[in-house]
Amino acid sequence: MSTTTTVQEKNQRGIPKAPFIADVEAHIGGPDAPVEGPLKAFQDALAKYRFMDSNLAQRRASLEDKIPDIKKTLRMVEFLHERREGKGKAVDEDDLDDEDADADGDAARKPLTTTFELNDTLYAEAELEDTDTVYLWLGANVMLSYKLPEAIELLKSKLTAAEGSLQNTIEDLEFIREQITIMEVNTARLYNWDVKRRRERREREQASGKASES
Repeated sequence: MSTTTTVQEKNQRGIPKAPFIADVEAHIGGPDAPVEGPLKAFQDALAKYRFMDSNLAQRRASLEDKIPDIKKTLRMVEFLHERREGKGKAVDEDDLDDEDADADGDAARKPLTTTFELNDTLYAEAELEDTDTVYLWLGANVMLSYKLPEAIELLKSKLTAAEGSLQNTIEDLEFIREQITIMEVNTARLYNWDVKRRRERREREQASGKASES
């Protein structure tokens, strides 16, 4: 006795591909087979795809909000690092040209005044101290301190991961919406096939009744 295993196609993230039902009658098992089971299976599959679509849409929106924040933070940390490196360079050049180095050093040592966000529409002015350390929120109410080069490396890796995740999410959304369309077509074809079958049955019964009366 031989058995055949059907492997359902999936995309790269493991989302199953919806099969297009070309022959409804063959799919349900014959001209007199019930449609309730296959119709429920189609509706269940549609519900799962729509649930995944909703989750991925929320994930996409979250990533699209998160990526600009990472970029903004990265630019700020890079600026602080470049500013600190500039100060170090000004001090190193002091041995070569005291007057020029002092001028450059004084310019580099000017305090940095900036604004930071307290709320969506509320900002405050602050003066930043010269530092080689920053504190980054990692999520789940966790904040850790990093040296500037380490913070830059971490933020770049997070940005790369977030952009890759966004691209995958967009691809999965497009894939899922194609599967939703396929399952909607399958459901409509099965329903219409059943309606046609019921109508043909009534017509045959009516024709049979008229024939017996005559």
